[in-house]
Parts: sequence; C-alpha cells; structure tokens
Amino acid sequence: MKTRIEKDSMGSLEVPEGALYGAQTQRAINNFPVSGDAMPRPFIEALLLIKNAAAQANQALGCVSPAIAGAISDSCALLMNDPLLMDNFPVDVFQTGSATSSNMNANEVIATLASKALGDEVNPNDHVNFGQSSNDVVPSAIHISAALQIQNELLPALGYLQTAIETKAEAVAGYCKTGRTHLMDAMPVRMDQQLLGWASQIRQNREHLEALLPALQQLAQGGTAVGTGVNTHADFARLFAERLSRLTGYSFAPCANTFAAIGSQDTSVAVSGQLKTTAVSIMKIANDLRWMNSGPLAGLGEISLEALQPGSSIMPGKVNPVIPEAAAMAAAQVMGNDAAISIGGQSGNFELNVMLPMIAANLLKSIGLLTSVSRLLADKAISSFSVNEDKLNEALHRNPILVTALNPVIGYARAAEIAKQAYREGRPILDVAAEGTDLPREELALLLDPQKLTEGGL
Repeated sequence: MKTRIEKDSMGSLEVPEGALYGAQTQRAINNFPVSGDAMPRPFIEALLLIKNAAAQANQALGCVSPAIAGAISDSCALLMNDPLLMDNFPVDVFQTGSATSSNMNANEVIATLASKALGDEVNPNDHVNFGQSSNDVVPSAIHISAALQIQNELLPALGYLQTAIETKAEAVAGYCKTGRTHLMDAMPVRMDQQLLGWASQIRQNREHLEALLPALQQLAQGGTAVGTGVNTHADFARLFAERLSRLTGYSFAPCANTFAAIGSQDTSVAVSGQLKTTAVSIMKIANDLRWMNSGPLAGLGEISLEALQPGSSIMPGKVNPVIPEAAAMAAAQVMGNDAAISIGGQSGNFELNVMLPMIAANLLKSIGLLTSVSRLLADKAISSFSVNEDKLNEALHRNPILVTALNPVIGYARAAEIAKQAYREGRPILDVAAEGTDLPREELALLLDPQKLTEGGL
C-alpha cells in the first residue's frame, strides 16, 4: 500500500496515500484493532451535522472566516451524500472512552476536503474543531443521532406495526378462542381482543419514546472540555442549536447544565431503558405468535404463519416461525445492549463519561434492530397469518373453564365439581352442567356461549 507521511503533536507516521484522514485517525487505527466494527453511520452523520452547524455559528460570531466556514459546511454536505462515507471513518467502537479519535477523524476528513476546495489550509483543530471539544461534541452526537433515528426510523416503524396489528384485529374479530393463563385453559377471548392488546403495548412504547425526545434534543455543545465553556464564544451554544435545527428540521437546544450533560449519560440510559421495554413487548408478541402457530398437529395450531422457507435440513415439509424467532433474538440483543449501556452510564468519572463510543454504538444498534423487526413482524407475520377456525372451535366448546360463567348462579364450589367432572370424563361442559344443575339446557347454552363471555359483565 502506498503511503504518505502525516504529522501531529506526537510526531510523524505513515498514512495510506489516498486516505482523507490524517495522523490522529491513523494512530487510532493502529491502537484499537479490537472489534473491527466502526462507529455507526448515524453517529458519523451526527458528527458531520455538528461540524456544519459549528462552522456556521462560528462564522456568524466572527470566529472563523466566511471562506473557511463555507468550505467546512460544503465538505460536510458532500460527505453526507457520499455512498462511501464510512470508508473515511474506520475507527473502532472500542477506542478512547471520550471518542476523541472519532471526533478527530471527522475533523481531519473535513479539513482535507475543505483545504482542497479552498486551495488553502483548513486546520482540523484550529478551524473545524474551533470552539469545541470531543467532550461536548461526542455527547451531543449521541443525542442527535439517537433523536434523529428514533424520529425518522423507529417511531414510523412502530406506528407501522401498530397499524398492521389493528388492521389484522379488525379482520379476525369474528373468531373466538380459548384464553390462556399460565399456559393453561382459561376463559374465552376474541382474537381481536388479543391483538388489540398487542397494539396497545406498541402504542404505549411509542408514547414513552416520544416523551423522551425533548431530553434527547438538549445538547452538551458549548460546554467544551469540562463544562465551563472554555475557548468558545458565549453565544456559541445558542447559535449552534439554531443552525443545527435548520439543518435537521428538528428543534435542538442547549442543555440546562453542561456539567451533567458531559459528566453523565443519564438521558441515554433512560432512552435505552425504553428501548428495552419496547423489546420486551416485541418479545411477548413474537412468542404469542410462535405458540399460536405451534404444531400444526401436536401444538395449538390456532393460526398458520406465512410459509417463508424450509424449516429443516433433514425433516421434509417442516416449516418454522422464522420471523417471530428473528424478532425474539433481536429483542434479546436489545436487552443485552441495555445492560452494557447501563454499565457505561455508571462510568461518568467527575467531569466526563468514558464509555461514550460503546454507549453510542449500542444505543443506535438497538434503535436499528427494533426498527427492522417491527416492519418484519408487521409484513411477514401479523398481516399474513391465517386463522385455523376448526382448531379454535375444537377446544373452545369443550373447555371446562367455561363453567366460570355459572359461578353467580350455582356458586364456585358446585361449578368446580362440574368442571372437574368434565375434565375427568372428557365431555363438553354444557352436557355435564345440564345433568348436574336444575338449569334448562337453553339457559345453560346462553350462559356458556363463548362469544358472549368475551363481552364481560354478569
């Protein structure tokens, strides 16, 4: 590989000849051959938005010349539209805990492009990073990237899933099935009631995520190294937030206290906790689908999920619930990410959290996983499953738990005797109740009607 020599405050080293980055990025590449995973694209794009907004704010404040500021902004916009963007940002997730390496990676790449465009030197530290520190840039990038991904990707995906569930609920409203508690037979429910329970879970998760957005949209930018705002203009934070809001179309603002925003990651931990809760809901829905689809002969067999691929390399004809399984695994990963983020959040030592890149990567990974599986569940599991009505009815009218409806009439103890007899003899509860009570069969049939029992009341 052809190389060139680059210099920084620590000396000279070789950098690939065609690389847009410089010495500090190369040092990070050499120092951190840990996972092979670079920082996520949304995080890098947030860094570029920060550098763009900062250049505009610094120009307005007279801190950076219009020519240099314009070259920086133009370079950021060029990179944002580059399909090979990530080739320029190779620094591993597991790097310095402040992600200074990623901040300098962005500064160097932007400076290289801006210098070429301007025909004059644009310095990564003195110009691109003017009035900034990795210590306020990176916490801001975490908030910006998470806020944008939640609003542009995850919330629409969850809304799509909720709508798919509600639409399916309307389509299956005529089906009544045996309810289950403890995986054991319970009182009947309508299938739309079950699905609308899922839809309500998703709606609540959407609402809780939306409630966290105002905190995410408050930024550490302007606090610089330790929160005091050293080496930046007093009006920088306000002007930066205004320019960023114009660039993104969303309202961002300076945080109330830069020391908290730089020294802790409490908001990221809170967002991750809600992502975990969303994953728990996804897991519940996925597992319900798997149980309902189980069999088809030896399981519940209440529904048939869309057949998407052969399920076994040895058993011909086997088809598995692959989409709910994938969703459940993604949900498990989100739960694991939350544990890592929670530990990362504890690593706010005095004036700086030192697990920022790991927090950023896991937070964005969780958002991406939930976005993907929400749409998959909607399209390839919920919208496309069919109901096996015969299988539903096979168990429904024979369910001795229907006798619960007779409690107000004959009492719990007598109803329990009838249920046990029906279980023991394997007979429909209506037949046993007709023999064991003085109630007319017609009245019993009305009292034990599964559809009526789904409507509640006495």
